[in-house]
Amino acid sequence: MKDAAHAQEHITTELLVCVTCRRKGAAPEDERRPGRILYERILAGEPPEGLSVTPVECLQNCSNACTVALRGGDAKWTYVFSDVDETAHAPMLLAGAAQYHAAQDGVIPWRERPEHFKRNCLVRIPPIKPTSKDA
Repeated sequence: MKDAAHAQEHITTELLVCVTCRRKGAAPEDERRPGRILYERILAGEPPEGLSVTPVECLQNCSNACTVALRGGDAKWTYVFSDVDETAHAPMLLAGAAQYHAAQDGVIPWRERPEHFKRNCLVRIPPIKPTSKDA
């Protein structure tokens, strides 16, 4: 029988990036929306093993763009983060996603979280299959 750590290696963590996000009242630098720029910068940063980066159309958080979500398997919490800076936050998102991927339940200890994760989490959604600790 496989142990939990080995099974965790095979669960893909998904970073969802809203590519339609744009900053309220801000003039675009080019024809790409800030969410698209963020998505491209994340891919350019070489996502770590086990992380897939998925562009999505509108996460319905337009007033707090850019918005991303982290999810991974039925036993992990899902997080939605807002106010992500498309020019500066790609490395932080990749590092935070790696921490999330390594956490069996998706919960990164508070003191170890990127500062942006601490201050800009819109919502966390319970796992589909909660552990006894979550119940």
